[in-house]
Amino acid sequence: MDFLPLYFNLQGKTCVVIGGGEIAFRKAELLVSAGARLIVIAPEICSDLRKLLKEGGNQHQMLEQKFDSDTLKDAVLVVSATGNSSVNAEVASAAKKRSIPVNVVDNAELSSVIFPTIIDRSPIIIAASTGGKSPVLARKIREILEGIIPQGYSKLATFLGERRADLKRRIPDIETRRRVTEAFLDSPGEQQAMIGNDEVATRYLNEEIERDPEEVCAGEVYLVGAGPGDPDLLTLKALQLMQKADLILYDNLVSDAVLARTRRDARREYVGKKGGGEFTPQETINEKLVRLAKAGHRVLRLKGGDPFIFGRGGEEIESLASQGISFTVVPGITAASGCAAYAGIPLTHRDYSQSVRFVTGHPKNGIVDLVWQEFVHKNQTIVFYMGLRGLASICTQMIDHGRDPSTPVAVISKGTTPDQKIVIGDLATISGIIAREAVPAPTLIIVGEIVALHDSLMG
Repeated sequence: MDFLPLYFNLQGKTCVVIGGGEIAFRKAELLVSAGARLIVIAPEICSDLRKLLKEGGNQHQMLEQKFDSDTLKDAVLVVSATGNSSVNAEVASAAKKRSIPVNVVDNAELSSVIFPTIIDRSPIIIAASTGGKSPVLARKIREILEGIIPQGYSKLATFLGERRADLKRRIPDIETRRRVTEAFLDSPGEQQAMIGNDEVATRYLNEEIERDPEEVCAGEVYLVGAGPGDPDLLTLKALQLMQKADLILYDNLVSDAVLARTRRDARREYVGKKGGGEFTPQETINEKLVRLAKAGHRVLRLKGGDPFIFGRGGEEIESLASQGISFTVVPGITAASGCAAYAGIPLTHRDYSQSVRFVTGHPKNGIVDLVWQEFVHKNQTIVFYMGLRGLASICTQMIDHGRDPSTPVAVISKGTTPDQKIVIGDLATISGIIAREAVPAPTLIIVGEIVALHDSLMG
C-alpha cells in the first residue's frame, strides 16, 4: 500500500485551505461537510468559496493575503490548492515541519495525505484511491461503486447503530454478537431495515438474538475452489464465503492475489504441498478441519483450481461428513479451463479435438504410470496436471504407445497470472525446451493438435 486509508473526525477541528479558486472551493466544501472549521488563505477568494464560508457564520475565517506559515499553528489538516508550484512546496514544507497532515492538490509527492473519491451513504462512507496516480480512474471506480451500493445501506447502518448498545448488553460475547448480526444481514430483516421498516426489521433481529447460542456459534467448513490464479476468476459465492470465514487453510496453488481477497482479520494457515519441499499430509489436513470446526470456527479451505479435480476435496468432505460437520462446497474454475483460455488454446474444436481428458501427471518413483494406449488417438486433447517433473516420461510414453512425435505440446507456467509463460513444442522436443528455459511451477501441460491454434488465436 502506498497510502494507509484512515477516516478523520474533523468535527469542530481547524483545517487550513490555501487557495481561493474553484479547486480550493471543492476541497473546502468537502471539509465543511465533515464538520471542520476552516481558515482559507488567498490573495483573492472566489464568490462560491466566499458564500460557503459565510454560510457557516463566524465559524470560518477568510484571510485575503499571501500564505504565512504562522496561520498553521492550530491546524489538524492543511490543503494547498493554489496552482502555484512554489507556494504549494512552501506550504507542504511548513506543514511537515509541524507534523501536520498536508494535501497538495494533484501532487502526491508533496502530500502526506491524499483525498480519495468518496461514496457517501452516511453513516457509511466508502473511499477509493489510486494513490494520486490517476484521479480520472478514481472517479471511474466511484461510478462503478455508486451503481452497486444501494442508498438503503444508509438506513441499514443507522438501524444497526441505534441497536448496538442493546445488542452488546444482551449478547456480551463479541464472537456470538458478530454471528448474530451476520445472520440478521442474511435474513429478510436486512431489506426491511433498508426501506425504513424498522418495526419488522427489529422482529427479525430479535429472532436471531434469541436463537440457541450453541447453534449460532456452531462451526462449519467452506471448501472453496480458488481458481487457477487470477482473482477475477473467483465465483461470487467464493468471495462471499471468503469474507465470512474466521480461519483460512490454504494450499500452495492459491495465489497471493486470491488470498488478498479473504477477510482481513481472519487467521491464515498454510497447509500446502510443494514438490520436494514443504509438505502437509492429507490426513493432518482432514483432522485439522474436523478439530477446528468442532471448536466453533468457520473454516475456509481454500484450494487452487477446483477442489474436486485433483484437489482431494472428496477426501476432506468424507472426513467432515463422518463427524457430522456442516460443510459447503464451492466449485472453482479448474486450471485446465482457465490456463487454456488465457493461452488461446480451446480444449475442444470440431476440426481438431472431439474430446478432452484431465490426467494427473505427478510421477511416482520417477515414473508416470498411466493407461497410455488410451491417449494415442489423434483427435483428443490430453491435459496433464502436476506433470512438470514427469514431462520427459510423459512424452516418451506417448510416443512409445503410438502418438505422433510431432503432436503439439504447450506447457503453461503460472497460468492466468501476470507471470504467465507459455512454451510451445511437440512431444519430441518439449522436454529439451523446458530443460533449457527452466520454466517454474505450477504448470499445466496440454497435448494435442488443438495446441497449434495458439499462434493464430494469440497472434
